[in-house]
Amino acid sequence: MRATLRRAHSDLRTHRGEALFLVLATAGIVTSLLLATALFGYATNPWQRVFTKAHGAHVWLHTGAGADTGNLAALDGVESVAGPYPTESATLRANGARAFVELRATSGRPSVGRPLLTSGHWLRATDPGGVVLDSRLARALLAGPGDTLSLSGTARTLTVVGVAESAEAPFVPGEQPGLVWALPSAVRDPGGQVVGLRLKDPEDTDYAVQRAVTALGAGAVGEVSTWKQARTRAQEDTRLLGQVLGLFGVAALIAAGFAVHGAIGTRIRDQLRDIAVLKAIGFTPGQVTRVFLLQHILYALLGAIAAAALTWEAGRLIPGRLGDAVDVWQGLPGHSVALTVVPVGTVLFIAATTALAAWRAGRVAAVPAGPRAAAPHGGRLSALSRAALGLRLPPALVLGWHRAFAHRQRSLTSVVRLALPLLLIVVAMSAWATLDRFHSSPERSGMPAALTAHPGEDLGDAAARSLLDHDSRVAAVYPGVEVAALVPGQTATIALRGLGTRAQPYPYTLAEGRAARGSDEAVAGQGLLDLLHVRVGDWVRMTVGDQPQVLHIVGRSIEPENAGRVISTSLDTLRENDPGLRPGLYQLRLRPGADPREVAADLSAAARGRFDVYAVTNPADGLSALRGVVVGLIVVLVLIAVIELLTAIGGTLREAERDLLALRAVGLSPRQITAVTVTATGCTALAALLAGAALGLPLARWLIDAQGRSSGIGGGIAQVPSTGLLILLGAVTVLGAAAVAALPASRASRHRPADTVAAVL
Repeated sequence: MRATLRRAHSDLRTHRGEALFLVLATAGIVTSLLLATALFGYATNPWQRVFTKAHGAHVWLHTGAGADTGNLAALDGVESVAGPYPTESATLRANGARAFVELRATSGRPSVGRPLLTSGHWLRATDPGGVVLDSRLARALLAGPGDTLSLSGTARTLTVVGVAESAEAPFVPGEQPGLVWALPSAVRDPGGQVVGLRLKDPEDTDYAVQRAVTALGAGAVGEVSTWKQARTRAQEDTRLLGQVLGLFGVAALIAAGFAVHGAIGTRIRDQLRDIAVLKAIGFTPGQVTRVFLLQHILYALLGAIAAAALTWEAGRLIPGRLGDAVDVWQGLPGHSVALTVVPVGTVLFIAATTALAAWRAGRVAAVPAGPRAAAPHGGRLSALSRAALGLRLPPALVLGWHRAFAHRQRSLTSVVRLALPLLLIVVAMSAWATLDRFHSSPERSGMPAALTAHPGEDLGDAAARSLLDHDSRVAAVYPGVEVAALVPGQTATIALRGLGTRAQPYPYTLAEGRAARGSDEAVAGQGLLDLLHVRVGDWVRMTVGDQPQVLHIVGRSIEPENAGRVISTSLDTLRENDPGLRPGLYQLRLRPGADPREVAADLSAAARGRFDVYAVTNPADGLSALRGVVVGLIVVLVLIAVIELLTAIGGTLREAERDLLALRAVGLSPRQITAVTVTATGCTALAALLAGAALGLPLARWLIDAQGRSSGIGGGIAQVPSTGLLILLGAVTVLGAAAVAALPASRASRHRPADTVAAVL
């Protein structure tokens, strides 16, 4: 054992650079996998923790004020009922911010769907104007206990007495109203009520919704929300980050396994003479195997321990969502298990990939086979190479090309191993380009309008249009309305939107089919198509209140809102069923260069509180941390690619030793001999790059579009890197490979090859 350790230590001192790269690559992989685990835990556990502690309701039904909900508790599968609670829609202002909210009247603290106080206290009868805000709404309003809120359009004020967490759908400006709990005396004009159902079996949610809607009557139910929708909204940003980290972490782990296997294989060929000497002085095959195995397990172990320690100690200091995720994850019960399993699993995987190559090293004979040693290295020049020499192309270029691809199997193996990290780099660059597309060209990602304006009840259509058109930065104004509609079977609600008119159609971003032009034509999001199990060309029926609406889906639009559960038509189509329908919102498309937040503030000031203007939420805003993730992953993949490159260079130099005298004999100078090796390395890198790009670009499209479909946004959002960026990647790859190969090739060209076992095998 002592001899094994001494040999491993000696080899480590000889190959310090390669050892450092292996340690850094392992550390990067383990860090990626640990951060992915933290994000998954952050995405799932906080919401689940709140839902469990709050004894959350699995279904929330928004009904008319006069609906009889007394018989819901007797429905099959219902464990308990929360409410009914009278509700009032209002707009609250505080600290210069405003938000559309739902005031929910409750005389006591609910037992089902119980808010979990994070600050302040619960409602008290001695303070009839006190309210408790949902924590996400409180952050949006910059409000806390003691702050005063004003109700738009009235002289009323409310006082915040507490902030609480809720497991219901989170507040989203312009899309999902915030939740405010208040005493019944503070809810003076209730326009509806909400009732929650806690089920015995959460998986029976759709069946329970259907029975509840049947019991109440379809016309009495305005909106249905379920625990699955709330969980999805709470997890959507962090879950995507976790999926990206996990995918790239596992892929990088596989690439690292191939890199380690190739590195050991090349080192075995480089050290055939040394291995033969070890065998001659008494090393057993098992001892030789253990030398290589222990070395690379040690490298992997050092990288894994460093990554685990760094993630544990400094992970919470990462700015943004990643740091928050690590901080929350460290407080979860299973984090210590993941902190052990992930590094250990990575080390075991690398050990498994190392074992085969190390076993082959143990089988090297102490005396090489003579006949095989005499085999020519590269064979005759191909017809193409001879023709290139006849055209007086530089010999170094031609011989380098020949050396790179003389052995087809070995060359193919080198190209494939180097192409894998390059393929993943192309996929990572595509993820970056897709995020850039959401930010730089939102109209191509389902967000043609930059602002949404909600007029007050006292503001007519003509007056609202006049105010909005008056600003020169507004390019177009599209009147519209959005209502909740019950799907067939009455198991869920979707968003039915009427935007634009036939004379001025709304510019939907279509990924399939065509725009809705005629009567009863509509476009739908991927989430709605999946929910109803329909496709473009089908007719769908839904219910708005007690009025049926039948629409023909003629196209699929990219819908980043409401998980894609949106069907959109023109306002004229909806007016055919309801001639008195007036616009409830206006979508504003701005001129290039206009700042949405600045325009929104100016329009709100000009309207003097008669309508609310919000910037359209860009789903990419929650993924800003993904840019840092992509950069970190690219660094890890570059390290793996460098390891593969060093492996390929080592193999090329070993095989070139037998050609050195012949190249000198035909008149090549040391500089030209160096150029042969550099050219061979550059050709290998170029072939790997072409293979990685050819496979990586379609793979990136498929992965990104698959994620879009699973989130409800839909396919068609993928954006690959520009041609110029790909050319830059190619130039950096080939020139970098040539630069890495230049120094060892220059040294090798100036040495006289020894007639040893290592030179002839």
